[in-house]
Amino acid sequence: MRQVTTILISMDSNSLLSGAKEYEELLKSLINDHNMSDLIQVIETGTYGIYGKGVVLQILPDNVYYVVNSSKDVLKIFEEHLLKGREVVNLTIDLKRLKLSKVHETKETRIVLRNAGSIDPSNIEEYIARDGYAALANVLKMKPDEVIQPIKDSGLRGRGGAGFPTGLKWEMTKNSKSNKKYVLCNADEGEPGTFKDRLILEGDPYSILEAMTIAGYAIGSDTGYIYIRGEYYESIERIQKAIETAEKIGLLGENILGSDFSFKISVRPGAGAYVVGDETALMESLEGKPGRPRMKPPYPTEHGLFGKPTLINNVETLANIPWIILNGAEAFRSYGTEDSPGTKVFSLVGNVVNRGVVELEMGTTLKEILYGFGGGVANGKSLKMIQTGGTAGTFVKPDKLDIPMSYESIKDGISLGSGAILVIDDTNCAVDLAKKAAKFYMHESCGKCTPCREGTRMIYKILDDISKGKGKTEQLDQIQEISKRIVDTAFCPLGQFINLPLLSIYENFKDEFIAHIGAKECPVGICEFEKPHIKKVKIKR
Repeated sequence: MRQVTTILISMDSNSLLSGAKEYEELLKSLINDHNMSDLIQVIETGTYGIYGKGVVLQILPDNVYYVVNSSKDVLKIFEEHLLKGREVVNLTIDLKRLKLSKVHETKETRIVLRNAGSIDPSNIEEYIARDGYAALANVLKMKPDEVIQPIKDSGLRGRGGAGFPTGLKWEMTKNSKSNKKYVLCNADEGEPGTFKDRLILEGDPYSILEAMTIAGYAIGSDTGYIYIRGEYYESIERIQKAIETAEKIGLLGENILGSDFSFKISVRPGAGAYVVGDETALMESLEGKPGRPRMKPPYPTEHGLFGKPTLINNVETLANIPWIILNGAEAFRSYGTEDSPGTKVFSLVGNVVNRGVVELEMGTTLKEILYGFGGGVANGKSLKMIQTGGTAGTFVKPDKLDIPMSYESIKDGISLGSGAILVIDDTNCAVDLAKKAAKFYMHESCGKCTPCREGTRMIYKILDDISKGKGKTEQLDQIQEISKRIVDTAFCPLGQFINLPLLSIYENFKDEFIAHIGAKECPVGICEFEKPHIKKVKIKR
């Protein structure tokens, strides 16, 4: 009997925009037309981590990966590989990626993305077949403190950017006295250049539901909310269907797995504000109010959603929980560094050959990420700088590529943040990039506090003048002074971290800022200088 061939097709948001659904339908049509439905099956799966290349197909048991960008590609793969058994070499892709050198052999370590690209994310049976819900089954036999202890021992820290110890946050919420508690999953992901949470939700939604349910049991909560970015339509649809399926088979809702524990989860689309990355602003938005931060203390673990103790964790943070419960704290600590155990999912964007997501051990260097997985700078250009951690992160020069990426790297001037790695080549202008960062902060300021509301506008105006050739030397000092004042007096992290991007790019590329003062054109040729105004003179005849 001939072995069944399985075609896994990526169905993340990027793949859908690239025509994944159309290619899937074409494959199924070709299979039916050739009466091969009993020999070939097509299954949807999550992301393979490749972004911007096309739709990824994996053919099993041959274990060959193809990148498809047209119906012609699909026809060629069907005719050559599936009918004749020959690889279509010009369409294959090596998912092992590029290796840095003979000395360095960087390999991906998947804990968070353990199921993405391996299962049909809409099929709960496939999730269960890969130890899904085994952690929850174990937890329901344990006491809450016994659940929290391995999370504490693992050293897992918040992967949304703040890096707060996850186990400690769980313990604080559990110890708060209240007749009602909440578990919130922050899936808003508003940091520019970051799309890891979306791909986790789309590629492995049940892992988040299981983790939230475990958290609910540990802290004594029966209600959870997933606050998800409103533009993440595919993520919202998949997580909603996953909730409905889990409820039908008793893995969510009343008396889970026949126990006395009940837990329900609801989805709430975000209202489109970067500032709700702050957990107190997120709760305000979820309560139907403008997304503006609250005064702390009291902290959400004591006084959170609707005034009740609330546990808030990021998507990536939660995705680690079932794995830690099943494999233990020591297994988790065997990856990463002493102070930053485990892995981190990085989003590779900008002027890089291979855009996408990759999960690596904490402590992996920027060089290994950029060249080992990103394939280097795109289009043969030279590397000018990298911004790490999203728009709230630092700009660094190529001389810092050997610094390990972890929470400790901030002492070397590199922020881990959300894990975004923005690669910038030598065709970009430092002043223009600083101006764009300032404009983003100005636009996203909620306006609650004066330093942030007015300070961001002042900085943007100065940078706009400099970028147009109208700047003055004293304005360079003003940028630094205003940034520091905002950091010292702003109400929430949006203003408190404005110095990371603005001061880091100024300090690293000060000569480029100075070169704009009194110049007639941008040294790089990016900024649009204002042309001198020519006064029209009427000639008397």
